[in-house]
Order: sequence, then C-alpha cells, then structure tokens
Amino acid sequence: MNATAAAQTPTAVDFWFDPSCPWAWMTSRWVDEVAAQRDLDVTWHVMSLAVLNEDREVDEAHRAFFPRALRYTRLVAAVRELHGQAAVKPLYDALGTRIHPGHRTDAETIIAESLAEVGLPASLAAYADSEEYDPQMRESHFDGIGRVGQDVGTPVIAIGDYAFFGPVISPAPKGEQALALWDGVVALASYDGFFELKRSRTRGPLFD
Repeated sequence: MNATAAAQTPTAVDFWFDPSCPWAWMTSRWVDEVAAQRDLDVTWHVMSLAVLNEDREVDEAHRAFFPRALRYTRLVAAVRELHGQAAVKPLYDALGTRIHPGHRTDAETIIAESLAEVGLPASLAAYADSEEYDPQMRESHFDGIGRVGQDVGTPVIAIGDYAFFGPVISPAPKGEQALALWDGVVALASYDGFFELKRSRTRGPLFD
C-alpha cells in the first residue's frame, strides 16, 4: 500500500461499552467527537460490568445496580444478533441519552422508548430479561477484556493491535482538545511497555 492509499484508509477502532456505565458514555462522546474530525471506522461492542464483577465481592449499591445494567447489556446483545452491527450504536445512543444526561432509572420505559426511537420492534424488550444471547454477550465481553486484563472496567478501546481501558474523562473534550487527547492516548497505548497512568478523580461525569 502506498502512502496516499494508507492516508485514505480509515483507522479501525473497536469500542467496548456497558450501556449503564457513565464513564463509558463520556468516553464514547469523545470518540464521536474525534470521529467527526478524523477518518475513524468505529465498531461498537457490548461488555458487561455485571459479568466483570460476577465473582467479586461488591457493596450493596453495586449489587443492586448490576441486575438493571445486565438488562440493557442483554438487550444490546440481542439486537446485535437479530438486527446486525449497524443497530448497536443507535441503540446505545438512545439508551445512554436517557440513562446518563437524562438521569433516568425507569428501565422498562427507557427500553421501550429507545427501541421506538431507533425503529426497532417493541417485542425486542423481552430480551432484556432473557439469557438467550448471553453466550454472544459474554464472548463480546471477554474479547474486549482479554485485550487489556481483568483489573479494568469499561470502556475498552482497541486500535489495531493495541488496546487500553478508558480514558476516564469528564467532561468529554471538544474540537482540537479532543484531537489532542486522542493523539496522546494513542501514542501512549501504542508503546508495548506502557501499562498505567492514573490520578484520583476529583469530579463526577459532566454530561453537558
């Protein structure tokens, strides 16, 4: 491939998310911002915080949260299998807008409204409480986690042969700042010996 052809080839990016995770939502908005300015080919994959923590001791708040989170994850997995990859991101956007900036927890209504918004059958809501597509959901989950290790969370981003957890950001940067962060994160992640860069969070997710 010559240099011109290489420059015209979109950068393949894989993004694993749990629909209920506010930090994955923030990162996904950043990736959307970058994709609007760079030639990215982003494939969106479901992962599950409930599965990630199923063999761990968790506090009561998380124990109450995971069953609801699993419903959204199962729904996205079913839609992926029944309606194809192209349906995943629109459904994620519809669910996430209600869950995160909307601050809603009424799962039944969130699911019904989200399916209607993206033009999917209302009957798909039943899959939120079905284990039918759990094998595919778990396969997707472990595909992402297998690239970065068990001691992380969501999101996971893969670019070519290298992958990383996060970044955990708030708020999601815009414009040139979004591109600068993208270039810096990609540069760090592309170094095989790089493992971790972290500081304590001083704010929660800022959705506006």
